[in-house]
Amino acid sequence: MSVCVAGLLWCWGADQPLLLLPSHLGVPPGRGNCPLTNPLPFDLIYTDYHGLQQMKQHMGLSFKKYRCRVRVIDTFGTEPAYNHEEYATLRGYRTNWGYWNLQPTQFMTMFPHTPDNSFMGFVSEELNKTERQFIKSNKVSSMAVVYGKEASIWKGKEKFLAILNKYMEIHGTVYYETQRPPEVPAFVKNHGLLPQHEFQQLLRKAKLFIGFGFPYEGPAPLEAIANGCVFLQARFNPPHSSLNHEFFRGKPTSREASLAGGERMGWMEPPPLHRDFIGKPHVWTVDYNNSEEFEAAIKTIMRTQVDPYLPYEYTCEGMLERIHAYIQHQDFCTTSSPPLPPKAKSPAMQSPPSPLALSPNATHLVWSPSASRDPRAWPPVDSLQVWVSETRHACTETCRRHGLVCEPTFFRFLNKKEVFLQLSITCDSTEYEMNHLYPAVAENVHECYLQKEPLLFSCAGYNTKYRRLCPCRDYRKGQVALCRDCL
Repeated sequence: MSVCVAGLLWCWGADQPLLLLPSHLGVPPGRGNCPLTNPLPFDLIYTDYHGLQQMKQHMGLSFKKYRCRVRVIDTFGTEPAYNHEEYATLRGYRTNWGYWNLQPTQFMTMFPHTPDNSFMGFVSEELNKTERQFIKSNKVSSMAVVYGKEASIWKGKEKFLAILNKYMEIHGTVYYETQRPPEVPAFVKNHGLLPQHEFQQLLRKAKLFIGFGFPYEGPAPLEAIANGCVFLQARFNPPHSSLNHEFFRGKPTSREASLAGGERMGWMEPPPLHRDFIGKPHVWTVDYNNSEEFEAAIKTIMRTQVDPYLPYEYTCEGMLERIHAYIQHQDFCTTSSPPLPPKAKSPAMQSPPSPLALSPNATHLVWSPSASRDPRAWPPVDSLQVWVSETRHACTETCRRHGLVCEPTFFRFLNKKEVFLQLSITCDSTEYEMNHLYPAVAENVHECYLQKEPLLFSCAGYNTKYRRLCPCRDYRKGQVALCRDCL
């Protein structure tokens, strides 16, 4: 298998920018939109949104044929409602980054934002036993490092910095020019922008790594925890989103950020069934509007012994395991979409019986023991559980509350009228429509809705009018992107 990282192709040779991409893709000479004369020489192409735009420009008519081979490195994630061009335009979800009509799992994210996309992740340095012991014996319990390189992050935080300064020596890595020192309090020891190895050394000494609300995400909190720091993050109330915060406007997601810095990696106060996410003692979450809660957390953290910790997902082995599974099993070029509903239903066109069955405790549906299984199906269908959401919960939240993960590839098994009946849901009418919340039921009027456009199957999204049918699956300990039998 040959793989192209398209984002690098136009970086080679500063004197000839952009010229290498067309030649590597086999684009005919000239400036027209002629189709490729030879088969694309790569099985997979990893690129970003900018590279995707360049490929479309250079490949012309061939782009549609070969776009199934593209994997888009997408920092924030792209939800299905923003990905479907017609739907995004009609419903107000169109942004500068979406509307590519790709399979949503072709977008590969830095953190597991939504299961609608594939979690690629990254690798953080893994310490050996000697390094871990050295860090534990050389920690300075009264040393804190503030997350963020921009001086604007510190503005308005004077009250909390003053409280923190009562107990800890505060270090920063804020960028500044020699003639213009950064606007940070005088008691802060600012190191300026540090090379990565020097930043790692700073984290190895510090007890606390603290975020003040921005950046929303990045590798630094994970690196801090891997180096034995406690990460303290803010809780937002109300959550930040494109509806109330400029940072999220224009991004192809409706995601709400209720935590600063850690929620992207599942760093939250975990519910009872979700103990694999990072929580205390490694990550603490406080209301920064409550100075007493903030001060109490600082004092407790100083007394708490914490070992360096790196989740398996972010080790080299964990990432390679995940990417290998994607390369082996994700095939967007030969997988056919679920058929659209027949316009008329005759005895000769009856849909096959549902492969689902009620669970022994009658709370949800599972794959029926008597139903056939396609050995090529991935994830394996035995991992499927079907749950009905509450009106204020997306399928991501519904599955999470049951200790599971939403699996969008399973929506095709739920998108049938029979499934409503199996769940004892009364449907006075059933309609097929384009809506990223479907399949769902409006219980107050007994109206059921099925999905008309497979590209809009979405784990993300909710509306207080609907209870959604949610396809959930189990997951491997330390590897939320893969089910237990996915390897």
